[in-house]
Amino acid sequence: MKFIRSLLYTAVIFCFISCGTQQKLPNYLQNISDTSGKGDVQVPELRIQKNDILSIQVFSISTRPDRSDVLYNLPTVSTTGGVTVAQPGLLVDAKGNIEYPRLGVFHAEGLTKDELAAQIKKRLTEPVELLENPTVLIRFQNLKITVIGEVNSQGVMSIPGEKVTILEAVGLAGGLTEYGIKNAVKVIRETDGKREIGMIDLSSKQLFESPYYNLRQNDVIVVDPTPRKAKKADQDVVLQRAGFALSVITAIALVYNIFK
Repeated sequence: MKFIRSLLYTAVIFCFISCGTQQKLPNYLQNISDTSGKGDVQVPELRIQKNDILSIQVFSISTRPDRSDVLYNLPTVSTTGGVTVAQPGLLVDAKGNIEYPRLGVFHAEGLTKDELAAQIKKRLTEPVELLENPTVLIRFQNLKITVIGEVNSQGVMSIPGEKVTILEAVGLAGGLTEYGIKNAVKVIRETDGKREIGMIDLSSKQLFESPYYNLRQNDVIVVDPTPRKAKKADQDVVLQRAGFALSVITAIALVYNIFK
C-alpha cells in the first residue's frame, strides 16, 4: 500500500512540474499610448535589385503601323533544351542589367522604377524619335519577403502590391509565437551588393521611424526565441523520460499486486 501511495505522490509532483508559468502573448506597440505624435507617412520607393523580374509596358499616341508601340511590348523568350518559352517579364541579371527588345541593354540595378522608365523613354525619343510621346510603365513581378523563426507560419511570401511593412509581414506569418522576442526582430537586407542586418523593436513607439519598418524586396525577417523556449525544450525531454519511467513503475506495481 505504501508503494502505491509513493507512486501517487510522484505523479502529483510531476504534474506540478509540467504546469509551468503561462507565457504572455506578444504585445505589439505596447509603448504607444495615443496618436499625439502624428507624423507624415513616408514610403520609400523600392530600388531595383539583381534577380528582380520587371514588367515593362510602352505606350504611344502614334497610330502609324511603322511606329507602333506593339513592337516594344513583345514577350521576351528563352530557349531551354530546344524549347522556346515566353517569359512574363524582364530579368535583372547578375550584372544588374536588363536586355530590352529592340532597344538593347539597360543597367537597372540601384534605380527606381521611375529612373529606369526615364532612361527607356529617352532611348525611344533620342537621338531618333522611335515613338511619339511614349509612356513607360514598370512594375515588380516577383516582390517577396521571407519570415523565419518564432512565427506561426514560416516561409517565403509573395507580396501582391509593392509595399509591405514589418507589421504586415509578421501578420502574414500568423504573428509571433509566445516564445518570439518582439523587441529584437532581425531584418537581413542586401543593398548595393552588401548584406546588412538591422534590429527592430515591435513594441517601441519609434517603430515607424526605423529604416526597416518599410520592407524591401528579398528582405529576410528573423524572430529569435526567448531563453524560455530552450528551457521548455529541456523540460519537455525530462518530462518525457519521467513519464516513461512512471509508466514502467506503474506496470511493475500492477504486476506486483497481481502476483503478491
